[in-house]
Amino acid sequence: MNAHHQPEAAPVLLRQDAGGVATLTLNRPQARNPLSEAMLAALSETFAAIATDRSVKVVILTAAGPVFSAGHDLKEMTAHRADPDRGRAYFTDVLGRCSAMMQQITALPQPVIAAVEGTATAAGCQLVASCDLAVAGEGARFCTPGVHIGLFCSTPMVALSRNLSAKHALEMLLLGEMVPADEAARMGLVNRVVPAGDALAEARRLAAVIASKSPATVKIGKRAFYEQREMGLKAAYDHASAVMVENMLARDAEEGIGAFVEKRAPVWEG
Repeated sequence: MNAHHQPEAAPVLLRQDAGGVATLTLNRPQARNPLSEAMLAALSETFAAIATDRSVKVVILTAAGPVFSAGHDLKEMTAHRADPDRGRAYFTDVLGRCSAMMQQITALPQPVIAAVEGTATAAGCQLVASCDLAVAGEGARFCTPGVHIGLFCSTPMVALSRNLSAKHALEMLLLGEMVPADEAARMGLVNRVVPAGDALAEARRLAAVIASKSPATVKIGKRAFYEQREMGLKAAYDHASAVMVENMLARDAEEGIGAFVEKRAPVWEG
């Protein structure tokens, strides 16, 4: 008697590597690509692997289906209201894991580019704001709607407030309204808007440009950018100056300057 095997579920996160670029695709379109326990684990594990993968120079984060991400899986979270502590321990754990994953993006040596089509709401909007660069199709929309259901988007607020001006961030958080792509670009949430369906192609174009640079230099620059941003003015200049001295002594800087003087293409060692 033959056993009947159920087909394996498709992975929640897909990865494709080409030309030094790792493209990660949120792959639960039927559920609006929520940041479920499984998705958070997959993203965290993949970012950890990429961090030490010298073949990857840039990461693109995109999504399958008409929704980029609807944020946390509220059904998954609500199920724990029946716990003895009404879900406190579970909520603390999930939100902590989500926050840690967002910080992995900032700490990643490689730049991360979000390619957004459709809607990115709540923690999905936070995910876009946590990426280093973001490209949106003209039909994309962004929202932090927690205020509508009695749950202020406090953790998305952290990423939003570091991308947008205070008034723009609070406008999104207090009103909970959908922000169209062109307005998101004006606010500073995304870098550029392209025709619908072209976000991934434009992200790949940007990634190819970045991938052509010295990976060591890009790593130094990304880390220093986020470090100095949290400092006062004098401390930021002191830190940036120290970073630049070390950068000047790096092999790739010597090669790059030499190639410029000699009018030839540099050969990066990374």
